[in-house]
Amino acid sequence: MKIGIDKIGFAAPDYVVDLADLAAARNIDPNKYKLGLLQSEMAVSPVTQDIVTLGARAAQAILTDLDKTQIDMVIVGTESSVDQSKAAAVFIHGLLGIQPFARSIEMKEACYGATAGLSLAKSHIAQFPDSKVLVIASDIAKYGIASGGEPTQGAGAVAMLVTANPRIMVLNNDNVCQTRDIMDFWRPNYDKYPRIDGRFSTEQYTNCLTTTFDHYQQKTGKTLADFAAMCLHIPFSKQGLKGLQAIGKKDPESLERLTERFHEAIVYNKLVGNIYTGSIFLSLLSLLENSRALKPADQVLFYSYGSGAVCEIFSGNLVEGYQDYLQPDRLEVLKQRTRLNVSDYERIFFEEIQLDETGSSIQLPEDSSPFALTKIENHQRIYRKA
Repeated sequence: MKIGIDKIGFAAPDYVVDLADLAAARNIDPNKYKLGLLQSEMAVSPVTQDIVTLGARAAQAILTDLDKTQIDMVIVGTESSVDQSKAAAVFIHGLLGIQPFARSIEMKEACYGATAGLSLAKSHIAQFPDSKVLVIASDIAKYGIASGGEPTQGAGAVAMLVTANPRIMVLNNDNVCQTRDIMDFWRPNYDKYPRIDGRFSTEQYTNCLTTTFDHYQQKTGKTLADFAAMCLHIPFSKQGLKGLQAIGKKDPESLERLTERFHEAIVYNKLVGNIYTGSIFLSLLSLLENSRALKPADQVLFYSYGSGAVCEIFSGNLVEGYQDYLQPDRLEVLKQRTRLNVSDYERIFFEEIQLDETGSSIQLPEDSSPFALTKIENHQRIYRKA
């Protein structure tokens, strides 16, 4: 049975800051961001937008009413949870009006969680071929004003509908995973922002990639020459490029081809920033919507990495007619976001919800987005659908 991605959608907040402006405000050469990180802009999420609203917005863009009657599992991969107990998938299930007899769960392992969700979705469809599974990768990467990681922040969500006989990509059964108990990036419950060992984390990203790819080759017999393109986890675009170069140095011909596709696959990532679990799938969407070199049956290689660390390499093949299920004007939509100066970015992105003695929020800002957090009442998050 062929199982894979039938639809894919994306949502970003309506605010953005130019990294050239941020560099000027921090007295840093803008080329450090533009060339050193290969990043240009950063999505900025207001306090009324979180992983629930962004995830619901990404999914609503691709789902029909019929889909909502057929989905029987909702999986959200995230490391930006809004509740230690209740899954974001439960909130999203309700906001979207998906039929009630569905399983809704949240998965966590840093930036890897949504990839695990994709594998679980495949297993579910293999058992129940008429089912549909909604997999959402939704995250907000936030490191603090003037922090080392500030230019690699971001916010957004990618939604994928997983089905039998998919119309975009068939996922192959060639997955290879690796786990290492390391502390390269982590987020204690008592900390507002993550703790990062930056140099160690980038080393582990690359080493996990090279060792897992070696094992993948031994298991499958595939080489880089078998792939038309590669999508990697993109904490910032330069990191993904370095990873590609690390596994491609022994095959210059394949590396040249894959590097061309890589630059098509980071068009959106460069304009959005890091969205943790969703970064690799945003790269896939960027590849599909910006490459003119791809064709049906082409095979795409994936490298998913979540600090801590778990990684996975797998592949998928494009389906005939996949272009018909994409959004060709997405770049124009991204250009319509409200551009913020640095002062407004600092105010909006780092605003915190104030609660009174009953655990209820002081009035939140107005938000005309399709989905928004309207208030917290007795410690309960209340969302609305426009």
